[in-house]
Amino acid sequence: MIKFFKTSAVVVGLTIAGTAFTCNTDGSGGFLPENDLKIPADSKMAAGITEAQFMGVIERLEAIYAPIVSNLGAKLTIQRKWSDATVNANASQSGKTWNVNMYGGLARHETITEDGFALVLCHEIGHHIGGAPKKAGGLFGGSWASNEGQADYFANLKCLRKAFLNDDNIAIVANLNAPKALTDACNNAYSKDQDDAAICVRASMAGKSVANLFSALSKLPETFFDKPDANVVKKTDDNHPKAQCRLDTYFQGSLCDMNMNDDVSQKDETVGTCNLSTAHKLGNRPLCWFKPKKM
Repeated sequence: MIKFFKTSAVVVGLTIAGTAFTCNTDGSGGFLPENDLKIPADSKMAAGITEAQFMGVIERLEAIYAPIVSNLGAKLTIQRKWSDATVNANASQSGKTWNVNMYGGLARHETITEDGFALVLCHEIGHHIGGAPKKAGGLFGGSWASNEGQADYFANLKCLRKAFLNDDNIAIVANLNAPKALTDACNNAYSKDQDDAAICVRASMAGKSVANLFSALSKLPETFFDKPDANVVKKTDDNHPKAQCRLDTYFQGSLCDMNMNDDVSQKDETVGTCNLSTAHKLGNRPLCWFKPKKM
């Protein structure tokens, strides 16, 4: 069972003083690989979600995670950059101020749904509290930031479940036209609870929204829930996986049956997550970016 208690704090280790950014820790990147696409609010390309939806998603997740970050001794600040045409998102830390920048250009991309936008914000929050594995580099050889794949995994494993908890997820999923491969997998994984199964489908479809964005920007083929990336890395890749690998990560995060309030660890990648080493058959981080330490 995923279910489901009131939100709890996450154990977080050392935060490096000064300002650092991610999705690249030097500030040069974001949720998406570097791109020069701009979608102003008055552009003919503007589609995606409305300003009201943009603000509503941020308010919902800020209400959940600002108290959690406060309990960790820091302040979560989410910048609402609706007027900014940038098609990206990023996170930074400056001392005890943990920032997330959400841009209107990304929200206006035609592939982005309201739930997809929520996943992007969850990913950026995940850089702050998503746990191990962390990005390499920084003081003592390590970064404050969860790496790209882990931030993706955290988004579906923990964050979206909290965001969707009190919604009528069964009714919402009925209107999503989700693929049979997805609904079958979620119904099998959560056969004892229809709402858990619906959250699994809904969160995975949020992943499909942003996977469509990755494919569009990278000019890669369409992604599918039943055609996982078959690549196996020799060591954990901290960088952005390709579109299919990222969709696989969101999907597996949704299938993992760990409780959403079982906190992850900033040092031990097995805590609060599904793992082959702990005999989980579903919900493990895909080997297209993740190399388990105990394999």
